[in-house]
Amino acid sequence: MTSQLTGRPADLSVAHWRAVAASTGPADRATAEQAVKDAYRAAGLAEPAEFRWYPSPRAALAELLAHPGGFGASVREQVRTAAWERARTAALAALGPAGWSELWNTTGAELAATTALPAERVRTALLDHFAPEPEPIDDWQQARRPENRAARQTAAEDRAEVRLALLDAVAGQHDAAWLAAFDTAGTGDAALAALAGVARQVGWWWPYERVVLLSERPTALHRDEAGRLDRADGPALAYADGFALHAWRGMPVPADFPEQLTGLTPERIRAEENAELRRVMLEHFGYDRYLAESGAEPLHRDETGVLWRIQLPDDEPVVMVEVVNSTPEPDGTHRTYYLRVPPGTRTARAGVAWTFGVEEADYRPQRET
Repeated sequence: MTSQLTGRPADLSVAHWRAVAASTGPADRATAEQAVKDAYRAAGLAEPAEFRWYPSPRAALAELLAHPGGFGASVREQVRTAAWERARTAALAALGPAGWSELWNTTGAELAATTALPAERVRTALLDHFAPEPEPIDDWQQARRPENRAARQTAAEDRAEVRLALLDAVAGQHDAAWLAAFDTAGTGDAALAALAGVARQVGWWWPYERVVLLSERPTALHRDEAGRLDRADGPALAYADGFALHAWRGMPVPADFPEQLTGLTPERIRAEENAELRRVMLEHFGYDRYLAESGAEPLHRDETGVLWRIQLPDDEPVVMVEVVNSTPEPDGTHRTYYLRVPPGTRTARAGVAWTFGVEEADYRPQRET
């Protein structure tokens, strides 16, 4: 496949677009606006008459929703979608389906997990901000009351309006996965080059007939080693105007959640109604500490370790095997580890065997590690 590619090497493309996807801070606005003009011209359109900049996609979307139809028709299909289709069609023609799949796996797939999820989190946050869903009503008779049915209908219409506005957006730097693939294939044209130029400068942007709305990139982006949004002491993704997303290892959490993690107790963890947040609390608190302070009893013990179970309300139990590393630390002590195992585990040996990917009957270590 490599001999058929005319772009830059895959590793260089991935490295470049990974950096673009993680970029924070203000754009070079003149460069971004020129790239947008180039994209319009390449699509056979007149240059936009006006550029409007916003500190976040929330601010841009607020302006858009306040002036429906006020910026002319959306030209996203001509500017972005058509360029994408041409580049992908050319790559398929040059490489064939198998070659394109291989190319995607070595380029776009490398970035998709770390770029698609944050972008989707932003979409969800914007939808919930501008068109929150009404609180569920458990009483079916109350739910059928005309005023409650009307409220649900209004909420559905509001959410549909926001979704349509989000469909007009181009993801900018969040399109890094696709741009890395096209960059390696070398099948892009002037239109794609212009879109890549915009992506290097901005996050979300909305191309319309007369006006282009552009959002600055975030001011802060924090991710864990797996590329998931993650921060324990503040927003994982933040913009200059205060729009922010809070997350712990990719899971959305409330803005005040970091404060909730201070002063945790086993009682507070058990009292948390949200099962996902409860698991985060437990992980932050520490399984070993929870076991010690909650008075947990071991399920089983043998020469391989001790099996523990933590019962949680309205959730599956957390089952762990406690093992001692036979290799001593430099100071002569032996470190204890708590390894999470499937809830149905019945013996310590079965738990240790599971961590090695074998059945209990087949686990016969010569030396415990």
